[in-house]
Amino acid sequence: SIIDALGATLGLEVTHTEALTALAEYRNAGLLVDTGVLRLKDPSWLEQEVNVGTELVVEWRALTVVLIDRLAADLRKRLGLSEKELPLGAVLEAGTWHAGREAAKAKRAD
Repeated sequence: SIIDALGATLGLEVTHTEALTALAEYRNAGLLVDTGVLRLKDPSWLEQEVNVGTELVVEWRALTVVLIDRLAADLRKRLGLSEKELPLGAVLEAGTWHAGREAAKAKRAD
């Protein structure tokens, strides 16, 4: 992550990393849709090209941030680990990004 690079190359220490949240980007957001965690009320949106400022996209991104944070918290609880032992970055890198790619590949050829 950029945090690791800042430390390794510039000797900077980023503190309170446990307060960082997930990005509402395609890997995380797509995972939630492709696995059925989030579903569209109106499936016709899937056939449309939408602007990133539409209510649909804004809500999808907000839900992504909240749900990925909850997923990480639930995972830590199940594994008996703290935020320091299993930071969100590790959950994202080893979990949601990989799972998101696999779910997308299973759903779509592109």
